[in-house]
Amino acid sequence: MTDRIHVELHHGAATDVGLVRHANEDAYLAAPPVFVVADGMGGHDRGDVASAIVVEEFAHLDAERYDAEAAAQAVTATLGVIQERILAFGAEQRADGAAAGFSTGTTAVAALLVDGDSGPHWLIANVGDSRAYRFSDGELAQVSVDHSVVQELIDAGTITPAAAQDHPSRNVITRALGGSAMPGGVSGDPDYFLLPLAAAERILLCSDGVSGMVEDAEIGRILARCEDPRDAAEQVIAAAVAAGGHDNATAVVVDVVGLAHTDTYDSAAQRLSLEQKLGALP
Repeated sequence: MTDRIHVELHHGAATDVGLVRHANEDAYLAAPPVFVVADGMGGHDRGDVASAIVVEEFAHLDAERYDAEAAAQAVTATLGVIQERILAFGAEQRADGAAAGFSTGTTAVAALLVDGDSGPHWLIANVGDSRAYRFSDGELAQVSVDHSVVQELIDAGTITPAAAQDHPSRNVITRALGGSAMPGGVSGDPDYFLLPLAAAERILLCSDGVSGMVEDAEIGRILARCEDPRDAAEQVIAAAVAAGGHDNATAVVVDVVGLAHTDTYDSAAQRLSLEQKLGALP
């Protein structure tokens, strides 16, 4: 391990119930070096409880920076505890007289500042369709890959990304935390990504109430014009509400301050499977 490099982080966060939902089932955590957005699944039972559990458990992570391998192990353990707690909550509700099909679930996307042999990185983990973006040199790029039916159709070449915006299955996810009684028994396995800080002077974590309402190009314009991450988060949410506010919307924006641009970023090389994450991280 090389000597630890001091990294200064500035951040902002905002959330809104939107114009259609009666309750906000999103939750977020902004507690450096850990940042999280969780989206309790609309249409399922008590999605607000599921998303709150995500935030509660990630808040227990050590406030000190991890090396990449330790961080991956910590995230894996945390997601396991979250899964157990959500499933136990569902079982308790059914035992207390809730409908036999009662099942709650949530998506999650997390970013942890970690140390590696080549310098500080972000470790990104996602389950579901809450997203992580990086913004660098005026360009916005999605880091995470949605776990959704439409993403699978895009990957298969069946539909285009543009067609996905209006596809009837655009809100159907293929992975989630909890949800033992959800159709298809969706998996809770995360994907992991390592992202050099120099390739991401700003990151955005958001629920699909943002990405489903505001085009990436507009998100990029907002991030470009808002120097303060607090203003950036608030304006991203305002744009989602102005676009119709069909869902709860949450955004966390984090800036890396004073870091020289020395690394390049290869998105294909940075996507890590669970096995690679535990066995091959520096």
